[in-house]
Amino acid sequence: MTPDDLLKEALESAVVGLFGKSADLQIQPTNPQFEGSHTLVCFPLTKLSGKSPEETGKLIGEAVLKGSDTVSSFNVVKGFLNFVLSDKVWSSRFNQINANPSFGTFSPNGKEIMVEYSSPNTNKPLHLGHLRNNFLGFAVAEIYRAIGYKVHRVQIINDRGIHICKSMAAWKLFGNAETPASASVKGDHLVGKYYVLFDRHYKEQTAELEKSGLAKEQAEKEAPIMKLAVAMLQQWENRDPEILQLWQTMNGWVYEGFGKTYERMGVSFDKLYYESETYLLGKEEVLKGLESGVFFKKEDGSVWVDLTADGLDQKVLLRSDGTSVYMTQDIGTAILRFRDFPSIDGQVYTVGNEQEYHFKVLFLILKKLGFKWAEKCFHLSYGMVDLPTGKMKSREGTVVDADDLMEEMVQAAAKQSQELGKAEPSEATNEMIGLGALKYFLLKVDPKKRMLFDPNESIQMQGNTAPFIQYTHARIRALIRKAEEQNLNFSGSFSGIKLEPGERALISLISRYPETITLAASGYSPSVVANYAYELAKEYNQFYQTVRIFGEQDNQTLLFRIALSAQTAKIIRHAMALLGIGCPEKM
Repeated sequence: MTPDDLLKEALESAVVGLFGKSADLQIQPTNPQFEGSHTLVCFPLTKLSGKSPEETGKLIGEAVLKGSDTVSSFNVVKGFLNFVLSDKVWSSRFNQINANPSFGTFSPNGKEIMVEYSSPNTNKPLHLGHLRNNFLGFAVAEIYRAIGYKVHRVQIINDRGIHICKSMAAWKLFGNAETPASASVKGDHLVGKYYVLFDRHYKEQTAELEKSGLAKEQAEKEAPIMKLAVAMLQQWENRDPEILQLWQTMNGWVYEGFGKTYERMGVSFDKLYYESETYLLGKEEVLKGLESGVFFKKEDGSVWVDLTADGLDQKVLLRSDGTSVYMTQDIGTAILRFRDFPSIDGQVYTVGNEQEYHFKVLFLILKKLGFKWAEKCFHLSYGMVDLPTGKMKSREGTVVDADDLMEEMVQAAAKQSQELGKAEPSEATNEMIGLGALKYFLLKVDPKKRMLFDPNESIQMQGNTAPFIQYTHARIRALIRKAEEQNLNFSGSFSGIKLEPGERALISLISRYPETITLAASGYSPSVVANYAYELAKEYNQFYQTVRIFGEQDNQTLLFRIALSAQTAKIIRHAMALLGIGCPEKM
């Protein structure tokens, strides 16, 4: 039994013995300001006791202390009954954990879940926002895998549409047959260059047309470069061979570039979906919905859905020229995924919170089309990432490029090691520290919150950062190597050891690791795991500063402290791996 179970059993027995009936017991972690690890909230029990919360707490505490060896002492603070569990309980719990090589992982539960993340456009390279998206989606997938799910990692690649044609139009006008090889740049960067170039010329042409007397809206439609992009989109949908060839070539450049970026990020996918392949299914379903009366057609021939009765508005699904919109493609993609994986218990869309309305509409449309699984779809909404220098703008070319930022973080890790006078770390270690700092900083914040990414703060060796956690792990691993060099056997069980407060705190925190993973999964929030890892590293450092390890004279206590340290390192390593972060053996 866990300490929680033992205490609950003792409390239930005490309450029945005192008051003659059982009650719902509210047990929570003790406030760090007070002694203890578990707290019983006494206010709801005053009806049973007929006494004040403080008196009720004292009665229950004395009864538990007298009737069980689970508790060594208690204190009551304003109706909160705080328990200090006995060393016997904590030692027994540690022995259970230490003897279980799979502690922190769950057996397969027979359930499946699909997690979508990344889902970029093929008209520009990945940027800082994509980093948060990828790290978040990948971590959610890892957390669900840890609690026993079979996980399908997917992305929808937005490889068609007017935005793609903008890059194609600019390349056709100004490219002079330039290729990634001839320009010596990654393909996604080259295509992104032409996306920015399109926007610059588009603004210039629009301004000239406005000067000639056209209204702004008309000028934007009449700009020659925009008309070329629109024509290309129509030609693409009509399967024009020349346009298809250009589209395939430029997308191929982008995919090769994306592949290198994903490899360095440390993320992967089990299946790729392409908008160019799913939008036709979406159009088919929209036309079926039109026939059945779910949707309606306007005079210009465009197809719409009316969601005003559901508190939303009207949404276009097919333009008047018959071309698709994002919603059309997303309808097709959702349907195809549930056809491909009919056993999935849910589909998670990792997409920024600016798309919240879009997904409300999507899930409602799918429900109206009669797909019961629409209720299994969840939008993992996350906030934007800001920088000390301000917002990012893709069209203006002021985006913080993902490749550049990852390289800068790795270089910052190498520089910091030199400044601290550490031994020259390997390139692999610098990579692990630099990218770990980036991932952790983006994941430690609740996904729903908008955040400010500060590269300098993220790489620091102190505070709530990956390097601090990684250094704690490396410190423990050095300790373990020393123990192994001395042929110390710390793999057994331990009993009769008088525990220090720091040791009890560590065992308590380690004991809560499985429920931490479950909590993170239920909230789709890797930040729960990230902050747990930080708390565990912080707790270990306090323990390390207050007790002796190799200076300990009692052999059993020495071996116990080494075993406790090894288990702490194991949990830190496992928790960080769920976030896609490695922990070096040496730092």
